[in-house]
Amino acid sequence: MTTSSRRDFLSIAAAGSTLAASGVFSGGALAAPVDMPQGGGGRRYVPPVKFGLGGVPFGNEFEVVSDEDAYQTLEAAWNAGVRYYDVAPWYGLGLGERRYGNFLHNKNRDDYVLSSKVGKLLKASPHNNAKSNFPFSPSPNNVVFDYTADGVRRSIEDSLQRMGVSRLDIAFVHDISPDNKLLPTPWQEQFAIALKGAFPALSRMREDGVIKGWGIGVNTPEPILRVMQESDPDVCLLASQYSLIDHANALNNVFPVARQRNVKFVIGSSLNAGFISGSPRYNYGKTSWNIPRQYIEKREKLRAVAAQFGADLRTAALQFSAAPDVAAALVVGAHTRAQILAHVTSMQTTIPPEFWVELKRRNLIEQNAPVPTAA
Repeated sequence: MTTSSRRDFLSIAAAGSTLAASGVFSGGALAAPVDMPQGGGGRRYVPPVKFGLGGVPFGNEFEVVSDEDAYQTLEAAWNAGVRYYDVAPWYGLGLGERRYGNFLHNKNRDDYVLSSKVGKLLKASPHNNAKSNFPFSPSPNNVVFDYTADGVRRSIEDSLQRMGVSRLDIAFVHDISPDNKLLPTPWQEQFAIALKGAFPALSRMREDGVIKGWGIGVNTPEPILRVMQESDPDVCLLASQYSLIDHANALNNVFPVARQRNVKFVIGSSLNAGFISGSPRYNYGKTSWNIPRQYIEKREKLRAVAAQFGADLRTAALQFSAAPDVAAALVVGAHTRAQILAHVTSMQTTIPPEFWVELKRRNLIEQNAPVPTAA
C-alpha cells in the first residue's frame, strides 16, 4: 500500500469511528429496528440505517471493476461506518452478490442491514446470453423471470447461498415494471402473477421471520402505487424517481399514497446513475447515453447555482434525495474507495440554506419539495 493510499484508508477509518459513535448512519443500535404502524394492527419494518452502499457497480454494470477495487471499496465503506448494503442477483448476473458475500460473510450478521431482490432466477448454462445484458461481467448465467411464490423462495435461497450469509433483512421484488423490456409478457401480467404468488409468499416469510420486510424495487411509479394499494409491503426501493433532476411525480403523486399506507422508501439512483456528478449517461439501460436535452440544460443550471453558493452539486443531490419524511434510507453506488469516502463526507456536509431558496426561486426544484436542514 502506498503512502497516499494508506493516508486515504486511515482517513476513512477515522471518519467511520466518528460516524459509528454518533449513530448518524445507523440511527442507533441495529438490534432495535424501527417499526411503524401498519393497517390491520401489524407493524411495518423500516431499516434502522439511513445510508447504504448500492451494489450496481459491483456487477460491472457500466465498466470493468476488478475484484481488488470491489473489495477495497467494501472495506472502505465498512470502515467509514456504512452498515446497509443493497444488492441483487441481476447485478452482473450473480457477480454483485458474490462480491458482497465474500466480504460480508466474515462480519457479524447482526451488525449490518442487507437487502437483495427476487423475481429473477439465475441458471448457469454453457450457452448463456449473459454478455447481451452485462458485457463486462464474466457470469455464466441466464436469467429467468419468476414472480411466483416458489420462485421468490428459490430466489432468496439462491441469494443466501451465493453470499454465504444466513438471512436477508429486506427482499425487493425486482423490475416488475413497464420499463423492463426483458419481461416475457407485459408487466401487468407479471404483476398479476406476483399479486397471487410473490407478494403473499413474502408476507408469510415476514411473519415466519425469514425476512424482516419486503417491497418492490422499480424505476417507474405505476407498480409502486399498485403494490401499496393492493398488497402490504413494508418498504419499497424507489429508483430513478426522486432526484434533483426529476422528482415532481414522486413528490406529488407517490409520496401522498405512501403516507396513507404507512410505507417508507429506500431511495436509489439519486445521482441518476452518476449523471448529476458528471457521468455521460442518464439512468440505466442500453440507451442511457442518449440523454434528453432538457436534463443536460437543467444540470447546467444546477451547477451554476451550486457554484454561486460554493456548494458541491453531488452532495446537494444526495442530501436532497434523503430529505423527504418517507425516505427511510438512501443507497448510493460506488466502485472506488475515493467515491465511497466522498459519499460519506457528503452526508455530513452542510449546504447553505440559501442554495435551496435559490433553487426554488428559479423553479429548479418543486416549491413543496423538502430540503435538508442545516446541521
